[in-house]
Amino acid sequence: MAKWGEGDPRWIVEERADATNVNNWHWTERDATNWSSDKLKSLLLGVSVENEEGACEVTEVGKVEGEASINNRKGKLIFFYEWTLKATWTGTSKSGIQYKGSIDVPNLSDENDMEDLDINITLNKDEPDTPLATLMKTGGAERLRAALGSYVGFLKTEFTQGMILPTANGVSKPQSSQSKTKLDKTQISSGSTDPPPNTGVKIPTCKFSMRETFLTSPTELYRVFLNQEMVQAFTHAPATVEAEKGGRFRLLDGNVVGEFTELVPDERVVMRWRYNTWPCEHYATISLTLSDRASETELKAEFRGVPANEEERTRQGWQRYYFEAIKQTFGFGARLY
Repeated sequence: MAKWGEGDPRWIVEERADATNVNNWHWTERDATNWSSDKLKSLLLGVSVENEEGACEVTEVGKVEGEASINNRKGKLIFFYEWTLKATWTGTSKSGIQYKGSIDVPNLSDENDMEDLDINITLNKDEPDTPLATLMKTGGAERLRAALGSYVGFLKTEFTQGMILPTANGVSKPQSSQSKTKLDKTQISSGSTDPPPNTGVKIPTCKFSMRETFLTSPTELYRVFLNQEMVQAFTHAPATVEAEKGGRFRLLDGNVVGEFTELVPDERVVMRWRYNTWPCEHYATISLTLSDRASETELKAEFRGVPANEEERTRQGWQRYYFEAIKQTFGFGARLY
């Protein structure tokens, strides 16, 4: 019999102290419908976008209909979800005039890619035409797509804890309120999630890059990532940031931790970075390169060593809780036309 952590894990017959669901072989299912309904409402409510014409915000989520479930078969998690969503958005012009419209998402489903998701945004029939409707259909739709994409990431991480049973050598971590990591800005968890035990099995990783433009100088943007008070401002949570090479950081109540490995003032930040739910001691390497573009700064973020099944969650997390949060907090938002 192969030892746990050696050989092809598909053929390992594993001893368990409780003799329950050996090697996660039996089919188990968890209903995620109620959790998903609450999560979708919290992610959508408050989504906002603004430009020189005014601002738009999702002010009500009126319909969340559908279902979601997760199945575990032979240690593999299979996700099913299908939702129909309706919401209300309110736009306020620079002169203070308010407009209302509706949002309809008919096909949020595991069968559709996020890029193919239909997001129908309309202005109420009794409202006069306004440029805010165009703003909501462009920038607003993208932010809604990002929020719904983060739901999928949370479903695959938050709600799955405990579905893959520990081994006889592993440490069983009971699920508690602290283990449910809530990263949305209105529901940041008050406690951190204990990292899973290290099984010694290599995990597949991926690399990708992201680009974003900020209406500020490289000097100011560099400070945002290194200044503890500024980090606390855009994350809306306590943070520890040691702004030096080898210095460590701890954000979002310990849900994000890491270490700075290279700092070039106003030009480059390289860090070892991880979600606390990743396999023990596994870090991704993230390089941030700042380029001066006259009145703007272009940021190129390169990600290496991200667990393959965490790519979408990591992308969405950086887009929402770093890039968009920084723009909204410090007024560095790119102009939307």
